[in-house]
Amino acid sequence: MTRNVLIAGAGPGVSGSLARLYAAEGGRVALLGADEQVLADLRADVEAAGAEALTAVVDLTDDAATRAAVTRLAEQVGHLDVVHFNPSAYREKDPLSLTPDELLDDVRLGVGALLTVVQAARPFMGPGGRVSATGSMAADTPWHGAASLGVQKAGLQNLVRSLDRTLAGDGIRAVSVTVRGLLAKEGPFAPDNVAAALRAAIDQDEDSWQAEVPYSG
Repeated sequence: MTRNVLIAGAGPGVSGSLARLYAAEGGRVALLGADEQVLADLRADVEAAGAEALTAVVDLTDDAATRAAVTRLAEQVGHLDVVHFNPSAYREKDPLSLTPDELLDDVRLGVGALLTVVQAARPFMGPGGRVSATGSMAADTPWHGAASLGVQKAGLQNLVRSLDRTLAGDGIRAVSVTVRGLLAKEGPFAPDNVAAALRAAIDQDEDSWQAEVPYSG
């Protein structure tokens, strides 16, 4: 079964691997990100895998621009089966050096942008649609040296649960995959393996649906 997928915060890591997974099945892939060259490289990978790729360069913290970009890409794709949310902000500051404004800026990207993306994508999704997000063990075992990341991932996990309950009545489900390890070039936490775990969570049986799925390798 081919699926059209939109990936927000698309890059060369886990989200890129997920894009290639869906591309290999022939679905259309829409990519949003902040770096034009990264998107161009990923678009070439997706097209080489056999799918049509669409891209938009956008600052995901810009609500109006992101809504417009999601709408434009979704109209070109026609409908969206999967919306994947990937971004987070990494700021190496502990709670005594992190400012409230810095924390809010990071949360705006790592959590708030999910609202923008899903709200804009919703008109193009129907029963069987899925929203997914790249989570992290930082949600419940944060490292104090990058305090805002833990706040982002905890907030993301919470918001995904709320989205799942809100959308379930329309046959759309949401899930975050909590990656309980450090990403690496090889091994169980290589991007391709984490992407496979995301895909498995997206494809889980709705009768036993879990809105948060841990991946421990």
